[in-house]
Amino acid sequence: MGPMRLGIDCRLAAYRLGGISRYVLHLLPALAALDTVTDYVVGHSRKDRTVRLPSGAPNFHRVDLWTPCHHRLERWALGLELLPRKLDLWHSPDFIPPVFGARRRVITVHDLTFMHFPQFLTSASRRYYADQIAWAVRVADHVLADSRHTRQDLIERLGVPEGKVTAVPLAANPAYDTPPTVQQVADALARFDLRPGFVLHVGTLEPRKNLPHLVKVYARLRRQHAVEAPLVLVGATGWLSEALEATITASGVADHVRHLERVDDGTLGCLYAAAGALALPSHYEGFGLPALEAMRLGCPVVSSDRASLPEVVGDAGLLLPPDDEAAWVETLARVLRDDALRERLAAAGRRQADGFSWAKTAAATLAVYRSLG
Repeated sequence: MGPMRLGIDCRLAAYRLGGISRYVLHLLPALAALDTVTDYVVGHSRKDRTVRLPSGAPNFHRVDLWTPCHHRLERWALGLELLPRKLDLWHSPDFIPPVFGARRRVITVHDLTFMHFPQFLTSASRRYYADQIAWAVRVADHVLADSRHTRQDLIERLGVPEGKVTAVPLAANPAYDTPPTVQQVADALARFDLRPGFVLHVGTLEPRKNLPHLVKVYARLRRQHAVEAPLVLVGATGWLSEALEATITASGVADHVRHLERVDDGTLGCLYAAAGALALPSHYEGFGLPALEAMRLGCPVVSSDRASLPEVVGDAGLLLPPDDEAAWVETLARVLRDDALRERLAAAGRRQADGFSWAKTAAATLAVYRSLG
């Protein structure tokens, strides 16, 4: 019997480089570093001009697929495309597996936003995930979850047997293994006319991120604590962002809130390194990667105490109920003012982030693959 023939879906990277695409693109080289035996087939969109294979890994091969992501017939069309490939296993990192096309199917469920907060999604997203997730977890041979919280959610809300779902935490962008230099940080700040010490939020501007609350907190920081540093929001404009814009205007801080829609990884690393604090008042996160990446680069984290965030932040950051405005105002004021506290949080954050790595993520993922082989 020859080596296992294993497919991983990487089509989404051709459409958008969001969290799920990055998950696959960081997982692939980490798997390649651990496994030189398995025959990996990496499914690309036929329109993708970029080859997304780990360098120097002859056991990884590209295959072009015609089926578009999130098409209403995707489950069947993708299955038909995969049948001739004779795969032992197919990994669907975007929740929904094909109906057939491999002997075994593994899916990754990153979060259950569409169940907890259906009002926070577009109707198209809600339909795509919510209508299929119960079927997906039933037919999958194994389910990976980004956090223990999401794993428990799958068991309790969707009845997934405990032995069929494994929590496999993510890790920070490998680009942040080396912190930016003082000069790189200075150059990045100069481009945006920023000085160190600002309040930072990283993530798509969408309702579950609880950003109107953060804007109100920031307005009170300016009024009650004479904080002059700006609030910097890094991320694409998402669904229902009108409420956020209205709150910025009503709070009288429009001149002090900066929205940076698209920044590259290197620039984002510089912003983490220069921020006075990362503020994440999310109602819900399946993992909470910005918290981990901020800690990796020595940025103090003030975070919601909900969902998976306490797992990621541990005791290395300050955890608060997401809607306790007064607590957020006082805590952020303290972090921004108290150099010793900030240094203590930065050191604790780096230690906490050291517990996460793509090598660990890949090893746990590979163990699941092999258990099904």
